[in-house]
Amino acid sequence: MRPLLSDDEYRFSVSHVFAIPRLEEGSAVQLRVKFALATAPLIIPALMILVAAGPACAASITIVALGASNTYGKGVARNQAYPAQLEAMLHASGSDVRVVNAGINGDTTGGMLSRLDGAVPAGTKVVILQPGGNDARKGQGNGAPNISAINSRLAARGIKVVMLPNQMLSGLPHQPDGMHLTPEGYRMLAAALLPQVKSAIGQ
Repeated sequence: MRPLLSDDEYRFSVSHVFAIPRLEEGSAVQLRVKFALATAPLIIPALMILVAAGPACAASITIVALGASNTYGKGVARNQAYPAQLEAMLHASGSDVRVVNAGINGDTTGGMLSRLDGAVPAGTKVVILQPGGNDARKGQGNGAPNISAINSRLAARGIKVVMLPNQMLSGLPHQPDGMHLTPEGYRMLAAALLPQVKSAIGQ
C-alpha cells in the first residue's frame, strides 16, 4: 500500500506548517532549525519552571530600619550594626527577609520624615523606627509631631511600625562615647527586637 505522504511531501508539509522555508539538506541553518524543534519540548517546560520559581527564590519580605546613628551602627562594621544582625537572626529562624539599613548618623525625626518615601520602597512589610535623640540635642523638641506623621504615612501604605525607643538602649554595652552600642550591644538589641519583628511579619 502506498504511504499517505512521501518523505519529500512530509518535509514540505512540516515546513509549511511551521513557516520554515525549504533549506538545503544538511545546511547549517537547517541543522539549527531541526535542533531547535527537537529541543523545544524540553526547554520550554524548564523555562516555565524557572519563571514560576523566580518570586519564591527572591526575598519575600522587606524590612526597613529607619533611624539615626544607632540604626546606622556608628563605630562598628556594617555587619555588626543591629539591622544586619537582626537579618541574620531572622534567617536563622527560617524567615526569608531582607533588612535594609536606612539609618543616618545625626539624623532627626524631621529628616526621617522628609526622606521617608525614598527610604521605604514599595512592598516594604515593616519599618523599625528609631527616633533617636538628635531632635533634643539640636533644639528641635522631642520629635513627637514628626513621629506621628511618619506612623500615619506608613499606616496609609499598609506598613507596620515597630518602635525602637531610646529606652531600649539602656543597660546595653556602649562604646566609650556612652551613646552608641558595641557590636555585642547591637546583637542584644537585635535579639530584643526579634520577637516584635517576627510578630509584625506574621511569623
